Amino acid sequence: MEILIGGKLRQLRTEKKLSIAELSKLSDVSTGLISQIERDLVVPSVTSLWRLAQALDTNINYFFHEEPQEEQMIIRKGEHRTIVMHNDSSFYKLLHPNKDNRMLDMMVITLKSGYTYDKKPIGHDGEECGYVLKGTLTVHLNGKDHILHEGDSIYFDSSLPHKYINNNEEDCISIWAMTPKFF
Repeated sequence: MEILIGGKLRQLRTEKKLSIAELSKLSDVSTGLISQIERDLVVPSVTSLWRLAQALDTNINYFFHEEPQEEQMIIRKGEHRTIVMHNDSSFYKLLHPNKDNRMLDMMVITLKSGYTYDKKPIGHDGEECGYVLKGTLTVHLNGKDHILHEGDSIYFDSSLPHKYINNNEEDCISIWAMTPKFF
């Protein structure tokens, strides 16, 4: 899925009567990056996109929202929405239907070798639980690194500052549940 969120970001920012500088201050995302995102010159990190969504009183799904065709309980193999971010360094296969009223996100996340989400950890309301299917994942949580191997799981309060890192030679594939919904 090609990500073109610039128009949606610009539209919501102007509806909220915010300048790029004001949005930058509220979101802790640089004015230059916001400008590049609005012109669809770059794809932002999940963290930057989340910060922008929070500053604009919405969630990340706003930028990817498509009208659901019908009430969907089952998503068949090959029909899951996949969001590709960070120059093909991370892939988010959404396991949940595209429903506005859901309370939970479920996804398979693939992090390419040597990839990290963002330089600064983030914290937000909710809870997260992850399980490593393949590879090794470092979860930097509240200032401490927790190394998870295949078959390991982790559960934590999302308000604690956290980020995910793949410091290894192989890709890491993990499955995650998060509340409240992030996408």
